[in-house]
Amino acid sequence: MLKAYLEKMKGISKSPPAVSIEEIIWSWIGAFLGIAVVAYLNYSKFENTDLVMIVGSFGASAVLIYGAIKSPLAQPRNLIGGHVLSAIIGVTCYQLLNQYMWLASAMAVATSIALMHATKTLHPPGGATALIAVIGGEKIHALGYLYAIIPVGVGATIMLAIALLINNIPQKRRYPEFWI
Repeated sequence: MLKAYLEKMKGISKSPPAVSIEEIIWSWIGAFLGIAVVAYLNYSKFENTDLVMIVGSFGASAVLIYGAIKSPLAQPRNLIGGHVLSAIIGVTCYQLLNQYMWLASAMAVATSIALMHATKTLHPPGGATALIAVIGGEKIHALGYLYAIIPVGVGATIMLAIALLINNIPQKRRYPEFWI
């Protein structure tokens, strides 16, 4: 039984082939522009306010929506739905369990994964979005449920708009694979 269990860890296939230089360049351009716009808004328009416009999980979203555009996890429904749903869950867990941060953290991530699965919005950076709602600083906590709208919903929507524009410039790229 142990041998069969350990055998599963060998993997079943080889590493995927390398991507072309063109694919690398377009992924870079998309990620640069997507993060640049959201970061610019954060540091030029929101810096002296109680709002924020960028969260760490957007970096992981950039990998998916600019670098792995065919992945089901990178599609618009998953990007927006996964982030917003996870943000709501994270805020709720923080508000209910902030006296037990370890429990709030674990509950936010695990519940986000379960609900993203249930709603067909699985987006791995959503787990980080939920965790940030719990472990984030005073600025994040002060937002409460507004966190799900600004920065999460608006930021993800801006990144989606840029993904739609950039990913469809090259003839060989097409985004999205599906909307709903």
